[in-house]
Amino acid sequence: MDSQSIGQEIHQLITELYPICRSITGDGFRQSMRILQKHIPLELREVPTGTQVFDWVVPREWNIRDAWIKNAKGEKVVDFQKSNLHVLNYSTPIHRKIKLEELKEHLFSLPDYPDWIPYRTSYYKENWGFCVTHKQLESMTDEEYEVCIDTSLEDGHLTYGECLIKGELEDEFLISCHSCHPSMCNDNLSGMSVAAHLAKYLSRQKTRYSYRFLFIPGTIGSITWLSLNEEKAANIKHGLVLACVGDPGFMHYKKTRRGDAEIDRAVGHVLKHSDADYEIRDFSPYGYDERQYASPGFNLAVGNLSRTPHGRFPEYHTSADNLDFVKAENLADSYAKCIEIVHLIEHNKRYLNTNPKGEPQLGKRGLYSTTGGRKDASHYEMSLLWVLNLSDGQYTLLDIAERAGIPFASIHEAAQALLDCGLLVEADSG
Repeated sequence: MDSQSIGQEIHQLITELYPICRSITGDGFRQSMRILQKHIPLELREVPTGTQVFDWVVPREWNIRDAWIKNAKGEKVVDFQKSNLHVLNYSTPIHRKIKLEELKEHLFSLPDYPDWIPYRTSYYKENWGFCVTHKQLESMTDEEYEVCIDTSLEDGHLTYGECLIKGELEDEFLISCHSCHPSMCNDNLSGMSVAAHLAKYLSRQKTRYSYRFLFIPGTIGSITWLSLNEEKAANIKHGLVLACVGDPGFMHYKKTRRGDAEIDRAVGHVLKHSDADYEIRDFSPYGYDERQYASPGFNLAVGNLSRTPHGRFPEYHTSADNLDFVKAENLADSYAKCIEIVHLIEHNKRYLNTNPKGEPQLGKRGLYSTTGGRKDASHYEMSLLWVLNLSDGQYTLLDIAERAGIPFASIHEAAQALLDCGLLVEADSG
């Protein structure tokens, strides 16, 4: 599938998920997972309210049916049916008339962006509220309003989606994305949709690593998974948290807690040779679920891949993070980068030169003649020579690519050609 088609397909999945009111628990999250199940073999896990997960407890389940504010004439001046961002996420139920002065204590707006609705939550402290445009707030002049938030907050379950694609090894590559935000496309849905399409692609491949995809509510979801799967977590050798991968910004990568893990080097190499701007950031214990995977009791090699990082674009956590903000070409580019990173990790092996004494004659094996017809002949020839010289069982192909300053794809291609003619063997089998 070409880049344009895959970008449009990813955007179409975002479009289907966009109207749903998601939260860290509830039917909106489940509905979103059922849509993903149409694309990938996703298992839904249900964890009961009250379950102890390390220092946390799985919260009560929240569901919403409707919400509105009516003015003195009985007209709806704020309507959940028009935007699910209008309600403070996890609001407790309320239905009564209230003075404007008191109501304003429960209203949230953005004075700097008067046409945008903010996204606000109150997961772990009971509260109720509405998020409105600042223009709506300024237009509310009646002395009294009727407010209704038709929600339930009761014992239930926390849901998450899990997809395991088995490879040759028990060692795993983790792809994780938070899936708990309501109608916001870049922060939430872009990561979910790119991850789903990556899982679809990998399910058709023969892979060395096993790939575990987690679609989880932010923070409490990764903590819950880690608490229930400590033994499985030990298999995770590489990982990426995907979020904010559909905006027009350039690629950003936040390193793992270790800072020099193989995934750090792999992403850095791919971005360096991408002929586009990029930024590598050091780890910090603030952000998305990478900080849970990096907690000192686990210290998993999981980095964060995004375009513009969270909080660094004005549309972040607002109604402006909509279907127009994420573009098919940006989604396709992020997807392609993920494929390159996976390809590098998959093929980053050590080899042994079977003819290590002196340079083997490449011409009689057809390698120089193949090289002669290539536009990048010298580039490819140098890849052959670097692979031969450093294939003593100590260096991986990524080691060689970094030392040679040559893209991994060229080094891997050269290694494959040398394997085919018997000049290399895998170090483990040599």
